[in-house]
Amino acid sequence: MKQVLCSTGAIIGIPNGRDYKLLEPLSRQLTCDGFEFMMYTSWYECVEEIKKYLQGLKLNVPVLHCEKSIGEYISKGSPEEIEEAFRRFEINCDLAKSIGAKKLVLHLWGGLASDSNFQSNVNAYPRLNEMALSFDLDLWIENVVCNVENPMKHLCELREKYPDIRFVFDMKMAAFHEQLDLLYEKEYEWLWKEGHICHYHVNDYGGGYMDWANLRTLPIGKGKVDIEKFFTFIREIGYNGDYTVEATAFNSEGVVDVEMLNEQFAYIREHM
Repeated sequence: MKQVLCSTGAIIGIPNGRDYKLLEPLSRQLTCDGFEFMMYTSWYECVEEIKKYLQGLKLNVPVLHCEKSIGEYISKGSPEEIEEAFRRFEINCDLAKSIGAKKLVLHLWGGLASDSNFQSNVNAYPRLNEMALSFDLDLWIENVVCNVENPMKHLCELREKYPDIRFVFDMKMAAFHEQLDLLYEKEYEWLWKEGHICHYHVNDYGGGYMDWANLRTLPIGKGKVDIEKFFTFIREIGYNGDYTVEATAFNSEGVVDVEMLNEQFAYIREHM
């Protein structure tokens, strides 16, 4: 059964103190089918408390989005930084398993280093995947924005070297590089025909080509993405997986726009 998930990153952020305990009251108001839990760097010091809290909530959390510095450390590329990435990744795996998640989303590259040392990121994948499997988790790599090349090129490189690799396709990330339409082209039909794309992050983007000043995660309909074209394509290819809504829903005071998110969930259910 297809699920529409809400990223906890859409509702928990700096303006509301990254207070993970907001998840309890908000979960009672949101009409999503479950959550993609976003891990933050500042939470490593309290990860055991987070485990207990989430276990107590008994929410449906099928996906954990790994903390983003993991890919950044790999991109930096020194032996010490790469080992730190693996250390952090293992903590994320343990958290995922403890809260009942089955899937991991990972930014394999990121930060200022981004894809400038991409071979380091490519080489790290087998160990990351092996670690995830040891926790009975499926690892999905996201088409993260780049500052040297572009995400589609890197997905192709990864698939060439690791034929069984799986991806999360993020609409905003693709639109940032003007690559969303590549999803519909025959040259890239292997992405869905071979089952490499296992999940979609459905959101909007309002900027231009590599427009860093506008790299914001917008609600569906508030940017430039042709959402109708996307869902027409999704129905035609028979995609039967899940979706995550990531649109930033908190304002500068940290107040969450629950109504907007519920409208997003309803829209996706109507169109998927």
